[in-house]
Amino acid sequence: MLASERHELILRSLRRHGRLRVAELAAELGVSAITVRRDLAELDSAGLLRRVHGGAIGTSPAAVRTSQGSQLTIGIVVPSSTFYYTSVIRGAEEMAARYGARLVLGVSGYDVVVEQERLEKVLGIGVAGLLLSTALGDGSAAEISRTLDAIDVPVVLMERAFGFPDVEREYDHVRTDHAYGATLALRHLVSLGHQRIGINLDDSVTAYWLRQGIEQAAEALGVELFISSTGLPAHGGDPATLAQHDAFLAECETFGARAALVHSDEHAARLTERALETGLRIPGDLAVVAYNDETAAFAVVPLTAVGPPKQTLGETACELLLRKLQGHAPATQHLSLLPELHIRESCGAAASRQWA
Repeated sequence: MLASERHELILRSLRRHGRLRVAELAAELGVSAITVRRDLAELDSAGLLRRVHGGAIGTSPAAVRTSQGSQLTIGIVVPSSTFYYTSVIRGAEEMAARYGARLVLGVSGYDVVVEQERLEKVLGIGVAGLLLSTALGDGSAAEISRTLDAIDVPVVLMERAFGFPDVEREYDHVRTDHAYGATLALRHLVSLGHQRIGINLDDSVTAYWLRQGIEQAAEALGVELFISSTGLPAHGGDPATLAQHDAFLAECETFGARAALVHSDEHAARLTERALETGLRIPGDLAVVAYNDETAAFAVVPLTAVGPPKQTLGETACELLLRKLQGHAPATQHLSLLPELHIRESCGAAASRQWA
């Protein structure tokens, strides 16, 4: 059967039933579910129907109200609703409101099992599209490819950049160029005269990109650095916690580094406190740059920090999805947003005061 013949049968069935399901269509037409999904995507792009999870509905106002209430509904599934992702969610929510759309939230807690449950729940509502930041990062694409490829509504990835060959199809994504953010931090420290820099990265998805940027920037700037394997606790003053901070400070001293880039804010803030407790001057003996800029300004020594454009990321991803649903952005897009460096007292460039 030709694609044009299948399309006519699909539209005829839609006019008759008002809603279509992929499994039923595949059986009726004698083709695979993948073929049906491809047909529905083409008909959606042509404005002849609207894809929803598991199938499709008509494009008339009555059909949309029957399936989704009075508003267009889109889902957003993220690893966390606090700190970094608070601003991302806020940005997506504000953009959805501008389009008169409703946002439904699912939080995975960085757990792939919970993430699958949240996806099923959000998609089960009948959302027209999905904003998704997976529990696993770009280095683990193969582990979640089956989950991604099974989603049959338009998806825009946030802070993830999965692609061929790890996944079957290309996905729209909007992500922060964290490698560029690392370059900003190192370039600033070099401009202040630092040629040896200690690096401490939190065990997170962001570290995957930071490490790439750090290595590239070090070579371009001709700076010497070491990436420490010492874990830095974000809180606490017990002997074990203090020993970890002391170990990293000793590594910096041995290496001759009088500057450090620390991810994230909480870890950098606690390291700064410990450095002061041991008699070091900030920034005279150790200049510190944090990465994330969620709470960096409130540290005992206000921290110079790289700030990803979190709210803008949520706004951009949501608008891209909504425009795709309206048929105004048919081409797949890979968008990178640049972070900014916010200079404060911990690196010595914002004020001459020495903290001790």
